Amino acid sequence: MIRSFLTVSSGTLASRLLGFARDSMLAALLGAGAVADAFLAAFQLVNVVRRLLTEGGLNAALVPAWLRVRETDGAVAAAAFAGRVLGTVTTALIAATAVLVLAMPLVIAALAPGFSGRETLQLATGNARLMLPYLAFAGPVTVMMALLNAQGRFALTAFSPLLFNIALIAVMVVLLAIRPDAVQAAQIVAATTGIAGLLQLSVLVLRRGGNIAAPLRISFDPEIRGFLAKAAPGMMASSAPQLLMVAGAIIASSSPSAVSWLYFANRLVELPLGIVGVAMGTVLIPELTRAVRAEDRTAVAHAESRGLELAVGLALPATLGLMVLSEPIVRLLFEHGAFTADDTAATARALMWLTLALPAHVLVKALSPAFFAREDTMTPLVSALKGVVLAIAAAFLLSHWYGTEGIAAAIALGAWSMAFSLIRRGAQTFGFSIDMEARRRLPRIALSALAMGALLWLATRSLPALTSGAHGFVQAVLLLAVIAAGIAIYGLLLRLFGVTGWRDAVNAVRQTKG
Repeated sequence: MIRSFLTVSSGTLASRLLGFARDSMLAALLGAGAVADAFLAAFQLVNVVRRLLTEGGLNAALVPAWLRVRETDGAVAAAAFAGRVLGTVTTALIAATAVLVLAMPLVIAALAPGFSGRETLQLATGNARLMLPYLAFAGPVTVMMALLNAQGRFALTAFSPLLFNIALIAVMVVLLAIRPDAVQAAQIVAATTGIAGLLQLSVLVLRRGGNIAAPLRISFDPEIRGFLAKAAPGMMASSAPQLLMVAGAIIASSSPSAVSWLYFANRLVELPLGIVGVAMGTVLIPELTRAVRAEDRTAVAHAESRGLELAVGLALPATLGLMVLSEPIVRLLFEHGAFTADDTAATARALMWLTLALPAHVLVKALSPAFFAREDTMTPLVSALKGVVLAIAAAFLLSHWYGTEGIAAAIALGAWSMAFSLIRRGAQTFGFSIDMEARRRLPRIALSALAMGALLWLATRSLPALTSGAHGFVQAVLLLAVIAAGIAIYGLLLRLFGVTGWRDAVNAVRQTKG
């Protein structure tokens, strides 16, 4: 499981790093004003659907269903089931895309009510319509990625999403060179989104190997209806972090630049969340499904314990690091071109509050597979919806007193509501199996992370150039050196506390089957 986790995490890390390059260029092109707010509101809508489908949502429902069909009826029946799912999902998304083209003004008005009566509404509607073709390609991409994951083939699905960011980056490099009007630049990038989806689909079609979904047809038979009934809640639940950001944008849309500040702050939170969360969902679901079906309590406890250790071990130091280094990181990545120093300060303040949601998001990603493996998708969905409602209510109140920072804090509150709801429900129904190794390691992991965070805080106080407004090579080198030192110190502390060592990690990767 560890090797599979590292494969998916490596692909996700590469995708997130390219995403930073993409968003840095986007900030330089559009800044954080009305044009950026309009583009990012539209992009967030499409991005939620993309994450909902391609980053664990449909995977959470399709993998257990496909494994069950293969175990009971054989490989041919499993391929036929996959063919019906592929044809039905693709057709449904094409139809949904057509409907959204017509209804987009109403959708944007509902998701960003603060845009109403302003030119921003028309800009956001136009951008969203240009991005919509991506949704038609997202259907087959999603199903094929889930089928490959079910077969333990993680490499292609982990790295194919890189094409999405590569396509957008290539276009923005040209735009930064020719410097078009900001409105025109936003429209060109929006149109490129659909092309990026086509590239990803093409790679999966050409390299998928084997006839994993055949014959291809549309069907609404009882088996497919049952699958869709379970898939829809699972997809919504897996997209909880993105739903919370949509909730925040609903309130933030009434404040100029607030949508942009929240978006860029959230992009930094998504790096560790993507590495841990997506990999946890992709790898843990097949692992837990097999253990649950075999009624192997030892295997269930092992999977849940190692998943929780990995989640806490990566999310907690990332949380502390982002909080301590929020302003220099934002400045280095985004303060270029149209993105000003004031935008940096506002984004950094929002990031400090949004980062508090990271441990909760990762806990949700670690806990949800225990429900998905038992084909219970409603419990995570109900938890997610409760968290979204709480976030909207809290954001409405806190934004009056604290502005964008209050909205970010409300999003964090909603995330922790989701995590505690899953913990409570899981304990009541089937109980979580945490082995003795996890009970020994988790407190030591937390202590190591806290010590690393304290040392990072001292480093920022002793290096004034790191937090100053100066740009340039020196500041970048200082920031990277501090981050590298923090990672090294954290690894050393884990070794000193007997959690793990480099040789143990290498041996685990070599000995574990992917």
